[in-house]
Formats: sequence, structure tokens, C-alpha cells
Amino acid sequence: MTKRRVAIVLFNLGGPDRPESVQPFLTNLFSDPAILRVPGFVRRWLARLIAWRRTRPALANYAIIGGRSPLLELTEEQGRALGAALADDPAIEARCFVAMRYWHPMSDAVAREVQAWQPDEVLLLPLYPQYSTTTTGSSVTAWDEACQAIGLSVPTTTLCCWHSHGGFTAATAALVRDAHARARAALPADVPLRVLFSAHGLPESIIKAGDPYQWQVEQTVAAVVGQLGDIAGLDHTVCYQSRVTPQKWIGPSTEAEIERAAHDKVALLVCPIAFVSEHSETLVELDVEYRDVAEKLGVPGYFRVPAQNSDPAFIAALADLTRAALASGRSLCSFAGARQCPKQHGDCPHARARAPSQAAA
Repeated sequence: MTKRRVAIVLFNLGGPDRPESVQPFLTNLFSDPAILRVPGFVRRWLARLIAWRRTRPALANYAIIGGRSPLLELTEEQGRALGAALADDPAIEARCFVAMRYWHPMSDAVAREVQAWQPDEVLLLPLYPQYSTTTTGSSVTAWDEACQAIGLSVPTTTLCCWHSHGGFTAATAALVRDAHARARAALPADVPLRVLFSAHGLPESIIKAGDPYQWQVEQTVAAVVGQLGDIAGLDHTVCYQSRVTPQKWIGPSTEAEIERAAHDKVALLVCPIAFVSEHSETLVELDVEYRDVAEKLGVPGYFRVPAQNSDPAFIAALADLTRAALASGRSLCSFAGARQCPKQHGDCPHARARAPSQAAA
């Protein structure tokens, strides 16, 4: 039996690999039309301005973690672990490639690597559990453009989301359960403990335009909490971090929830629910900046759940998702095989895929 050669392309945002990369990384980020939704001629100018203004504070943040982002190495490690988990599959010969959106290796270079490997098919596997036009959508667009530029045409399946996949939520719940037990042991018995499920925020306008991200984050939290039934009376809430523009963003904000915890005199356990690797938003924003806020406000304890990184249960979930997507026989696949987002979320890729046929009807 001949094995199918499958190139698995892991999408992630990327991060600067040295201090000199910070400003061009930020320029790439804010030049993305999925991020900065203004006319192109304005975006180019505005992206450079925003990047220039944010470079100094970003350099200070990256200095805390050694002057660079650890995201590439952690994602490559996830790729190696996933490849090892699929190595015994009798039907496929899988090789994992890492394509970053805003810093190297980016889609143009990775598409050439995939083309040289000559796969029979490609699986696009975003390391964003919840779909957003600003993350998975943007990465898929960049990949499609890179493939068109070099004439790479291979049967491709896109795994658009996996926000409530049982293996993923069970692996996440296990990390929360362990961190909760350690936090509870470190606190006095009479101090309550609240779990903050913190996700990267988005401008409210993007959600109102049809992006399903917030709904999917809430589905993830509900599924993880459902796996934590052994923790009696679990106090928890969803919040959003990393606001970078003056627009109204979805909420409540993580900082507002820290203030509420101080008022309620409860300790906090923060779980990054939309990130599956450690990077600046976890290692600096959550571990340093928000911890400082909590301590200044008198929160009686501040703890964090680690990101999944290459946790074996998480990698097993990715392997399960990979097999299911490849077996689906569809070019667009979610973990449940079909659209789950409510109709008002018109930017769900399944809704977009059906739009031409619906219009023709």
C-alpha cells in the first residue's frame, strides 16, 4: 500500500527573532488588510506610523523575554511532535511545515518548500483554535497568494476551526485542573479563587461585521468548563486582552476583570484560552503586566495556567484533528465537519463557501 504524502502546514502569527526585527514585524502586522481595515493607500502610511510608535514599548516587552519571541521554536517543536504522533499511520506519510503570518518563515518561502517536497495533498492546520478573519482567514489568504505566485496546485484541505474539539478541551481542562490545584494549595482556605479565561481581543466592529471569533471563544470556555465538573462551584469568566487601538473592543477586558477581583477579594487563575503557545501576550502581558496590576490593586493571589505548547494530550488532539480532516473528503473542514456558527456570523468560512450557490439559487 502506497502512503499518501501529506504536507501539514501549521499556521501561526510569528514574532521577531531579534530586536532589529521588531519594527518590521509590527509593520507587517499593521499592513495586513484583515487587521487594519482602512483603504490601502491609508493603510500603508498608517501601518508604518503605528509600527514606529509601538516599537519602543514592544522592544521593552521583548527584552523581558530575551529580546525575541519564542513562538517559532515552540511551533516547530509542536510540528515535530505532531509528525511523530502521525509516524505510525499506515495511510499517510506526513511532514509538518511552519508558516508564520508576520515574520519568517512566511508563506512564500514555505510554499516553495512544500512544492519541493512534492506532496499528494496539503492540510492547512491553523494553531488558532477559534476562527477569525484576522488570524486563520488572513493566514489562508496569504497561503493562497503564495501558492498562486509559484503555481503550486495540490489538493488542499483547510481545517478552519477546532474550538470545542473534545481532545483539545480535555487537554486544556487538565492544565487548568492542575494549575487550579496548585493555586488552591498556595492560598489560605478562606480566599476564593476565580478562573479568568483570557483571549486576545478584537475591535467590536469586526465582530459586528460577522466574525465568529467571540462566539467560538465562548464555546471553547463552555466546553473546557464542562470538563471541569470535578471542581465544585468553579468561579470563572471570559475576558479579552491586548487592546491596541482606540476603537471599542469586545469585553470585558482582562484588566477590568482584575479590578473586579480586587473588589471581590478573590484570587485569580488566568488561563490563556486562545493561545496554544507561550509568547509575548502570555509571558509579558499576563505574567508581568497584569500581575503587576493585580498586586497593586490588592488581588490576594495571581496564578496562571501554562499554554499547551507540546503537551502530549494536546498533540494527540492535533493528530486526531488531522486524521479527521484528511478523511473528510472536503476542501473546507472544521472539527465537526460542518458549520457550527450561528447565521449572524457571516464571516464563518462555511457561510462564505455556500454563498455563491445560495446566490445562484
